[in-house]
Amino acid sequence: MHLSELVNDFVEFVEVERGRAQKTAENYDHYLQRFLEFAGDIKPSEITLETIRKYRLWLNRYEDEKKRKLTLRTQSYYLIALRSFLKYLARREIKSLDAAHIDLPKVTKPQVSFLHVDEVEQIIAAIPPESKSYERDVAMIALLFSAGLRVSELVSVNRDQINLEKREFIVRGKGQKDRPVYISNQAAEAIALYLDSRTDDSPALFVNQSRNAGADDELRLTPRSVQRLVEKYSKLAGITKKVSPHTMRHSFATDLLMNGADIRSVQGLLGHANIATTQVYTHLTDHHLKEIHEQFHSDEAEG
Repeated sequence: MHLSELVNDFVEFVEVERGRAQKTAENYDHYLQRFLEFAGDIKPSEITLETIRKYRLWLNRYEDEKKRKLTLRTQSYYLIALRSFLKYLARREIKSLDAAHIDLPKVTKPQVSFLHVDEVEQIIAAIPPESKSYERDVAMIALLFSAGLRVSELVSVNRDQINLEKREFIVRGKGQKDRPVYISNQAAEAIALYLDSRTDDSPALFVNQSRNAGADDELRLTPRSVQRLVEKYSKLAGITKKVSPHTMRHSFATDLLMNGADIRSVQGLLGHANIATTQVYTHLTDHHLKEIHEQFHSDEAEG
């Protein structure tokens, strides 16, 4: 068998047997098609250490039609996909290069940006009350911060999912894993006001109000629309740092840790499969720990 056929099998395996989202499977396919572009439709046994060395060099020199190079982080995604593919081949006992031979480039982790509670309140206060989408946008930003949702999770929520009395609901996150989500009184009240203002029959919680009302699920707000709105209101609020929907998620996690939540609980609330992913937030709370030390630790030992 040649690579093209095996790549198709692997992509189906990722989606069906490993239960990953269709988008994840599509990403694997995209990254592996790039390897096919480089190596050609060769047999798995023809992948050697030299193939990988030349592929890494090719990725590093690659330029798109706008002469933009691939960042080290993006190059890592291509290599991670190839490594997963080689593990799949080994599982099927198809002779090829051992996946352990693929080392990933060292990538500097981007600095995590977050907002304080008063900055989130500034953003909500910046939403023009006369706007047609005022109730929706207040509810949207309040929910992002209150629940720490990914933007993909936010736009997939249906209105019948949320129990406003108990202030909780179940969301399906990465890897098709469900987790409980809890929301504040403020967020619940904002969502209730927004739902009272709705005149359409769409099941989606957040809809694009510039479109014609109806039962069509195409009314559902898109991740890109949410991103644009968050950026717009952040600028109106005078927030100078770059703010995205994911910044709200960072802010949610940081606020929990600063107020004494343990990291395992934060991991569960964020839906992180690995605790190492959650630990990126711990350095953000270091200055908070210093304040605790100075407030409660004696300067001198008592004799």
